[in-house]
Amino acid sequence: MKTKCFTLFFLLSFAGFSQNKIELQNGDLIFQSMHCGPLCDAINQVTEGYHGIDFNHMGIVVIKEGNIYVLEASGTAVKLTPYETFISYTDLPMYVGRLKKRYRKLIPSAIAFGLQQLGVPYDDEYLYDNNKYYCSELIYDCFLKAYGKPLFSLFPMTFKAPGSQDYFAVWEAYYQKLHVAIPEGQPGCNPGGISTSRKIRILGIL
Repeated sequence: MKTKCFTLFFLLSFAGFSQNKIELQNGDLIFQSMHCGPLCDAINQVTEGYHGIDFNHMGIVVIKEGNIYVLEASGTAVKLTPYETFISYTDLPMYVGRLKKRYRKLIPSAIAFGLQQLGVPYDDEYLYDNNKYYCSELIYDCFLKAYGKPLFSLFPMTFKAPGSQDYFAVWEAYYQKLHVAIPEGQPGCNPGGISTSRKIRILGIL
C-alpha cells in the first residue's frame, strides 16, 4: 500500500512539474534548445545544462504594462521579444530559472542595464567584452553590472569535439567565413552553464 501511495505521489508531482503552472516574474530566465543544425549540435556536445539537458539559447523575462517580453540577444541584435514569439522558437521543453531570494534585489538594475543594450549587435564571434552580445553573455553582463562583481561564471570555451584535438568542422567553416581565429580557450559562458548555477533555482517546464 505504501509503495502504491508513493508511486501515485511521484506521478502527480511529476505531472505538476511538467504542466504550465509557472507564473513568470521579472528577471526569470528561460532556457531553450533550438533546432539550428550542426552548429547547435556542436554547442550541445561541449556544454552541460541542468540535469544534463541541452540548452543553446536563453533570455530574461521583462514584464511591461502587464505584457510579458523576453530580453534576448538573437538574430542580429539585442531585442525585446514578445513572449509568444520567444516560445515559438522551438518545440522542445523550455525551463524557467529564478534567482534565489537573496539575489532578486539585483533584478531591476539588471533589466535596466539590459534594456540599455537594445540594438547592440549580436556577437557572432562569441568573444567576451567586444561591444557585442550573444545570448548568455548579455545575461552575464546584466547581472555583473547590477551586482558589481560576477554573479555567474565565465569558463574557457572549447570548439573541439570531446576527447579530440580537432575542431568541429562546422566551427572551422564558421570562423573561416568570419575571417576570425577560433577563440579556443577564451573566457565565455553558455545557457547550459548558467542553468546549473547555484544562484538560481529551476522552477520547471513552461
